[in-house]
Order: sequence, then C-alpha cells, then structure tokens
Amino acid sequence: MGVERTYAEINARIKEGKAVVVTAEEVIEKVREQGLAKTAAQVDVVTTGTFGPMCSSGAFLNFGHSNPRIRMQKVWLNNVPAYTGIAAVDAYMGVTEVPEDDPTNSNYPGEFRYGGGHVIEDLVSGKEVKLEALSYGTDCYPRKEIETTITLEQINEAILFNPRNAYQNYNCAVNLSDKTIHTYMGTLKPRLGNATYQPQGN
Repeated sequence: MGVERTYAEINARIKEGKAVVVTAEEVIEKVREQGLAKTAAQVDVVTTGTFGPMCSSGAFLNFGHSNPRIRMQKVWLNNVPAYTGIAAVDAYMGVTEVPEDDPTNSNYPGEFRYGGGHVIEDLVSGKEVKLEALSYGTDCYPRKEIETTITLEQINEAILFNPRNAYQNYNCAVNLSDKTIHTYMGTLKPRLGNATYQPQGN
C-alpha cells in the first residue's frame, strides 16, 4: 500500500519548521532499514543537489581592501586561479578551474582532486581558504602582493552565478559500454553505473 503526500502538506511542514529533510544517500539507507512505505511516511524532502561542477557555474567574490591597497591582477584561492578582470579586489572563481600545477590528463585519465567547485564548497562550509594575489602596483594601489586566509564571513560579498543550471529537457549522460569513460565533467561508469546531468551549454 502506497503513501500519498501532497505538496500542500509538505510545504506546510516546511513553513512550520517540522519538515524531515534527507539526502539521496540517506534515504537509500532508510529504505533499506525500514522499508519504502515507512520511509515515505516519515520523509518530507529528499535533496539531490551536489557541488558537482556545471560548466557555466562559479562565484563572484569581493575581498575588500587591504592596507595598503592592492589592485589584484592575479588571484589564487587554495592554489586555484580566479579571473580578475572585474575590479580592484574582485574575482570570479569558475567551478571547473583546476590548480596550475594539476597534472590534468598528463597521466591519463587524471584525478582532478581539487578545483574551483571545491574552493566554493570550502567557503560555503565555513573553512579558511588561502588567498594569494599579485599586482603591478600603482600610486593609488601600491601593494604588489598579498597572502592571507579568508572565510566566507570575512569577505564583503559572494554571489553564486549559475547561468545554465536549469535546462528543460536537457540531456542526461550515461555509459552503456563496458569501458569507463572519462569526461571533463566527471567519470561515467560502465553499464549504467551512474548518470550525469550537468548542462554543457552551447
């Protein structure tokens, strides 16, 4: 016998602060332990969001001014380069950016253990992130380099930017072969071992 829930009921529980929210991994364990019907009766929301990189995503960051001031020409966060052609102390961290010393595919297929998406995840998690910046120096921005640590709470502004994260009828990538396929958006396991829905955008 199935359990019927309405959006109105679930939304009411969310507004009351009584909603039971679990991740996709957690709901699988709950179903294994107590069955589908009991889990469906208890759980209101299953989250499936991840920090998986989508090719257009990133974060605009405003670090605030140092003393003396610096016009950041080059910026690295935890050794991952960020784009600086915005303003004096602003940068854009793209989620698919990798550290400059990352071997990428020189040792195929590469491991891609850390990148821009991880930097953003670290900031959102409240962790300290190493900030390094270089500049050519001017009279109004005399400082030529800075190295410090930052947290999300310490910086002036952080804006997630996701221009292509919600596509209707977008493709879902799967691998039907017996061979693992390595893509720049992640690994596709053989024989439908996983599915990747991460818009590529054209």
